[in-house]
Amino acid sequence: MAKTVPVLDLGHFTKGTAAEHEKFVKQWGEALIEFGFVSIVNHGVDDQLIRRTYADAERLFALPLETKLKHEVPGGGGQRGYTSFGKEHAKNRKVGDLKEFWHVGRDLPEGNARRSSYGKNEWPAELGTFKQNTLALFDALDGAAAVMLQALAEFFHMPRTTFSDMAKDGNSVLRIIHYPPLKDQFIPGGVRAAEHEDINLITLLCESTSSGLELLSRQNEWLPIASVRGQIIVDSGDMLS
Repeated sequence: MAKTVPVLDLGHFTKGTAAEHEKFVKQWGEALIEFGFVSIVNHGVDDQLIRRTYADAERLFALPLETKLKHEVPGGGGQRGYTSFGKEHAKNRKVGDLKEFWHVGRDLPEGNARRSSYGKNEWPAELGTFKQNTLALFDALDGAAAVMLQALAEFFHMPRTTFSDMAKDGNSVLRIIHYPPLKDQFIPGGVRAAEHEDINLITLLCESTSSGLELLSRQNEWLPIASVRGQIIVDSGDMLS
């Protein structure tokens, strides 16, 4: 049987018995050490919110290219708004990935010292619910991530809010990725998303509409990560490493 990442119930950490709480913390930390990836259920992110946001994303990427390009921020490094097909490439690769994506960043209130340095979000006028749904999903994922970071601090026997405090008001982004039919868009040598490490503490991945994610194990084997409704895949980044 193929080795794969564990599936853990976040409810055991937040409202389980003392034994369930302790077991979650141990398995969570050990899985991040062994695989760098964990599947989480009962994460508290509303399934219907994910569905609504995915429906908006489908409509978003179906917009004409000239409309999407109006939201590609010059010199913005892809931190907000649209990034066009083939523009981003992984470290040490000269060929762009075969994807397009849209970033929604943290929407800080007026008066927050970090607001000006984060840049402004781009909102497509053609999609009336896009802002509401993406910001709601951002907040839900941000809240779930804070809980997971608290569990991680417990694993390291550190004050519980050590990592969640680091991430508070941080420049996190919600990355909405589209892998369009290639047809005439194929770039020789390109792949959908080249092998890479994330730069952050942790990344939360809602289930995709089709499979394709793989991780490189410590045994130098590529392991497929199934796309299962109701699960969020969490992976560790360079900052945590």
